[in-house]
Amino acid sequence: MSDASPPTPATASPLRRSWRATLKVYAEPASLRMLALGFSAGLPLLLVLGTLSFWLREAGINRTTIGYLSWVALAYAFKWVWSPLVDRMPIPWLTRALGRRRSWLLLSQAMIVAGLVGMAFSDPIQALDPIVWCALAVAFGSATQDIALDAFRIESADTDHQAALAATYQTGYRLAMIWAGAGALWLAARAQGDVTGYVHGAWQVAYLVMAASMLVGVVTVLCSQEPNPQPLPASKNIAQWLQGALVAPFADFIQRYRWQAALVLALIAVYRISDVVMGIMANPFYVDMGFSKDEVAAVTKVFGVVMTLLGAFIGGVMSMRWGVMRVLMLGAVLSAASNLLFAWLSTRGHDLTGLTLVVSADNLAGGIASAAFIAYLSSLTNVQYSATQYALFSSMMLLAPKWLAGFSGQFVDAYGYETFFVGTACLGVPVLLLVALAARVRLR
Repeated sequence: MSDASPPTPATASPLRRSWRATLKVYAEPASLRMLALGFSAGLPLLLVLGTLSFWLREAGINRTTIGYLSWVALAYAFKWVWSPLVDRMPIPWLTRALGRRRSWLLLSQAMIVAGLVGMAFSDPIQALDPIVWCALAVAFGSATQDIALDAFRIESADTDHQAALAATYQTGYRLAMIWAGAGALWLAARAQGDVTGYVHGAWQVAYLVMAASMLVGVVTVLCSQEPNPQPLPASKNIAQWLQGALVAPFADFIQRYRWQAALVLALIAVYRISDVVMGIMANPFYVDMGFSKDEVAAVTKVFGVVMTLLGAFIGGVMSMRWGVMRVLMLGAVLSAASNLLFAWLSTRGHDLTGLTLVVSADNLAGGIASAAFIAYLSSLTNVQYSATQYALFSSMMLLAPKWLAGFSGQFVDAYGYETFFVGTACLGVPVLLLVALAARVRLR
């Protein structure tokens, strides 16, 4: 192998096609399947984070405990640890019947459903441990589903269609977040009726409906075809199996990119840092600015998600027509700049029009950046190790930003919201340099 790596799909010249042909991609069966599977992937996240924290706080659980429980989400950051098993290990009987990818998808979805049902029948006032363990099961099942689903998506279409699949995946994901966020709160409120205070039965109804909503993904898996299986080298003993499952995927990436691997990994590690660090303080900011729960739900949980969907669609179309790296740079610029709008909003107080405009711009930018970033990550993987390598990339994407975001509250207390939002925008400046360097290296 020469030192110069072959051109990757992320930077190769995009296939020129008409607007009609470009848009037609979104109506293809693979795109529609990814829409439904994206819904299945997006549903569990808020149910073990945002929606759960609302439930626990209404039940009288103190904020410190709720904060500690947010570490349940670390399952998503460390999913690369067990991704080699998902990538290569067959599940008895199930893999023979459904195939490698679909069997793991179905098993992880069953774990999510079981965990959500367990949460529904757990009352945090009576005992907190059961709901914590069930939430961990949901998070672990959800992270495992992500591993299998990323591999399923990458192996289901050629490189030219990856941006469209990423966009439809995000669409389903964001629709599920509306349902798991605003929808779950609406269901709990309807079930509670006119009764004031905390009612466990209301949350039980909401979480049972959420568990039933996972059938969207289950039915899609059962009705889908297994992607063309990638041949796996035969293993004569456990040492060879471990070599192929654990070492080979990471060695393959280093061998293909050599010294450029450090640049690529650095870009992956910090690309979404502005959004993730800022996002931790978004809800406290809304509360401190005097926005009501209804205003926040309508603007951020519904309207904001719609704008993210629009951004994902635009990002997917632009990536197919202009190439991923150009849109990756645009997304980085817009994501950092939108944080400056939050700094402006912090000087306005309770301004619902301002909130709507800022959330619209921020979510539109986030959708564009995410669509391009997912397509970029997909293009980096070797299809033989797609699940393991993509899980590593997507885990790295969150690890450093999530760690840094833990200090965001302390920073706001010391310097205020305006300085905080300006600071998060500045975090995006090194990202622009890394994108430029990555694009130049790949073009060479």
